[in-house]
Amino acid sequence: MNNEYLSRARKAISDPQVLTIVASRRAKQLALGGRPMIKCDSKNFLDVALLEIAEGLLSYEFGAAEAPAEESTKEVSL
Repeated sequence: MNNEYLSRARKAISDPQVLTIVASRRAKQLALGGRPMIKCDSKNFLDVALLEIAEGLLSYEFGAAEAPAEESTKEVSL
């Protein structure tokens, strides 16, 4: 892993946990055949992902938590 790419990516995503998740998911996409969005001299997928984050080509979004499904209630007459 290139430390320069990491420090640049930290400027784009300051939370280390979020940065780890975003970079690892993108590196996995690249390993499975995804095309890089940037030209990088490194063959390391994590370096490519970090550089994409640093250049602002990759972002993240938190999804809304899904509400639990409500169980249907039956009225019982006594």
